[in-house]
Amino acid sequence: MSLPTVKTTCPYCGVGCGIEATVEDPAAHRVTIKGDPDHPSNFGKLCSKGATLGDTVTLENRLLYPSVDGRRCDWDTALDHVAGRFRQIIAKHGPDAVAFYVSGQLLTEDYYVANKLMKGFIGSANIDTNSRLCMSSAVVGYKRAFGADTVPCSYADLELAELIVLVGSNAAWCHPIAFQRIRKAKDNNPNLKVVVVDPRRTASCDIADLHLPLKPGMDALLFNGLLCHLQRDGRIDKDYVANFTNGFAEALHQAETSAGSVAAVAAGCELDPADVGQFFAWFAGTERTVTVYSQGINQSSSGSDKCNAIINCHLASGRLGKPGMGPFSFTGQPNAMGGREVGGLANMLAAHMDLDNPAHVDRVGRFWHSERVADKPGLKAVEMFEAIGDGRVKAVWIMATNPVVSMPDADRVKQALQRCELVVVSDCIANTDTAQLAHVLLPATGWSEKDGTVTNLERRISRQRPLFAASGEARHDWWIISRVAQRMGFADAFAYQSSAEIFREHAALSAFENDSEHQLRDFDLSAFATIGQTEFDSLQPVQWPVTRERPQGSPQLFGDKQFFTADRKARFIPVAPQGPRNKVDADYPFTLNTGRLRDQWHTMTRTGLAAKLNAHRPEPFVEIHPADAERLQLKNRSLARIESRWGQMLARVEIGAGQRRGSLFVPMHWTGQVSSHGRMGALVNPVVDPYSGQPESKQTPVRISAWPATWYATILARQPLAIRDCEYQVKIRGEQFYRYELAGSDAGKDWRQWSRELFSENGIAGAGDWLEYSDLQAGYYRCAYLAGNRLQACLLVGPDFELPEPGWLCSLFPKPELSRSERLALLSGQPPKGEADIGRIVCSCFNVGEKTIQQAVQAQKLQSVAAISACLGAGSGCGSCVAELKEFLPQPG
Repeated sequence: MSLPTVKTTCPYCGVGCGIEATVEDPAAHRVTIKGDPDHPSNFGKLCSKGATLGDTVTLENRLLYPSVDGRRCDWDTALDHVAGRFRQIIAKHGPDAVAFYVSGQLLTEDYYVANKLMKGFIGSANIDTNSRLCMSSAVVGYKRAFGADTVPCSYADLELAELIVLVGSNAAWCHPIAFQRIRKAKDNNPNLKVVVVDPRRTASCDIADLHLPLKPGMDALLFNGLLCHLQRDGRIDKDYVANFTNGFAEALHQAETSAGSVAAVAAGCELDPADVGQFFAWFAGTERTVTVYSQGINQSSSGSDKCNAIINCHLASGRLGKPGMGPFSFTGQPNAMGGREVGGLANMLAAHMDLDNPAHVDRVGRFWHSERVADKPGLKAVEMFEAIGDGRVKAVWIMATNPVVSMPDADRVKQALQRCELVVVSDCIANTDTAQLAHVLLPATGWSEKDGTVTNLERRISRQRPLFAASGEARHDWWIISRVAQRMGFADAFAYQSSAEIFREHAALSAFENDSEHQLRDFDLSAFATIGQTEFDSLQPVQWPVTRERPQGSPQLFGDKQFFTADRKARFIPVAPQGPRNKVDADYPFTLNTGRLRDQWHTMTRTGLAAKLNAHRPEPFVEIHPADAERLQLKNRSLARIESRWGQMLARVEIGAGQRRGSLFVPMHWTGQVSSHGRMGALVNPVVDPYSGQPESKQTPVRISAWPATWYATILARQPLAIRDCEYQVKIRGEQFYRYELAGSDAGKDWRQWSRELFSENGIAGAGDWLEYSDLQAGYYRCAYLAGNRLQACLLVGPDFELPEPGWLCSLFPKPELSRSERLALLSGQPPKGEADIGRIVCSCFNVGEKTIQQAVQAQKLQSVAAISACLGAGSGCGSCVAELKEFLPQPG
């Protein structure tokens, strides 16, 4: 009998890849994951994260039952408590004393119900989302230019383009499958050129014909200069500008005041004038141009203006509404777009309507049968946690996100929640930095149990279908919100019984008073306004608008040159380039850039469970240019302290020539649950864009110095350990083991006694064999414990950071027993002669390490990535490691 296969959608980045999940054992949550070959977002391809989803659906660290004040309770007790406390606080302090902080991890149906409760019935707009941190500047840019939050492009445009400009977007790591489509398009079209605009040389530069490593924050100057060049070169589409836009003269005048010449642009951006001129010439001479922009643009105190500087160039050249061209914002989260559709941001109403438009407020109120609809913007994310901290907000409900890690100035966010009267957290994860501060914990379903829809970054709505029944007492987020709403007195408006019913209402609202003949709202799902359960269950991926006239969706927008402004014309926005709000100075001379890694997602609550994904970059690290490292006497793999005016962290030093001088890069993923001092959010400048409220996460002034550790240690153990009194500690999940990287500045530790106590307290030591080596005077100690000739734990201690690479030791844990030669080699940390050591993992898809690659390249004289892939498989999966594989090949000259 064939096993059941479910078609669903990946829960990671905004690409929205389709998945085929074959459920092998529902009770054990065992499932095989493959890419869906029929899904138009990925055509069967998956990145390393998506491919390992089957490793993350366990019950480990799952929140399985409600609790109030740390005591387990039933659902009625928890829901009554939340509703009662919210009613009390609203009655005493008003509706603005409560807030919801939600997430792009929610499904559209969850998002819709949360927004309806807060804005429609509580009567406050104090609902914001972690998507504020990644794409709200793009929303402002589109709304100012087009009159609506309309992403005009599709993935197909990337394959039809002859110039793709990646601005502030390391798509190779952050949107891997979309990037692979670009790579393939470039292979198929010799005329396609790729320009990367990014201070760092990232993996995306692997396919770049030109890399512009501009000064951090100067993107608007670059695109203002491009607008001026289009004017000088006679490349303005005068007919398009005159008939379908407003404001060109003002935008051009503003651009000319700051960026009137290539030399001025190059000087301000700290770029080679020849490179700037080449970029301008390619853009001017290539009609089919797509500009892809992401967090590097959005996460800025002038992010909205940067978005409009890009859009201005497309409007001026008429490169919009036709195949292979347009300004294309790449969102970060799987359902950031769905949140935008339902008004999940504090300054938006549902169905792309506006809080500051009385007609829109009236329309939504009549549809929802509510007279309480909020009519002014609520608190955006940074403002919300400031209001929690100073007591204006008395109660907050946090859904499916971890702001104590991910928010800027994260220590202040933690302090705010510690002072808050009521913190409610609904999540599928039991132990997070945020959940630790909750008065009420509500167990929500996880990805493999959810049922609803998500919208990807090209406006494509896809179904997320459950693979398993809900675990423990978990419930869908929309169910939890609805039951609280019912207890608050809004039962008639929240009597939902299914996600299909919510989706139908969401679609009906988008169509309400939005007829196609006089349509002034871009978001329209009128084709689904009466959808039934059967149709919802079989819903196929489709790009909105999906109207009765266009039931198959709308891949291309603005082909009719009609926009969603009052006069139906697009608008140029004059942009005055601005650098970072807070400047580097003598005390904080470096600019901190933050971002994501190839194999991790957000705060690692899911990806951290997959051993394969932890091997590539196992610890928090800081990337620094070789000249800066030499000047500060920072050695590769040593530990450094990074400090800003807001906080500090510890990280491993990685020296790389791809980093700009004067800049540092730190990934965002590590939490207090797995790292003692790895929370990047504690460093980040909380200043925001005045229009979007998006924080400036890419340009925080910092300083860096060597951290004076006196000892370093690596522990590998078959089970998790509780390690106390250790200044630097990182926990890493492996294949049948846990790895701990430790360091401290204390001296005189009795390692023999310490290790015995540690392993004994954690239930490891017993009637087995101890192997031990010590040179305490020199600071070296090593021990291993075996039971039944099977490795249980080992500890390596040294006076500096140059401990043995643990790859070979890690490979011993899956073995049922060790050979004599392996036992003899244990304390050296090096494999016996003739036994392979794969080294640090490079290809997560096929578990291929750097030493394996080096040996194969040398022994077989491999000359290309294709040859490495044919020999070892590396690079033939998701392709995200291709740029790194090239570093192992013989270099010209």
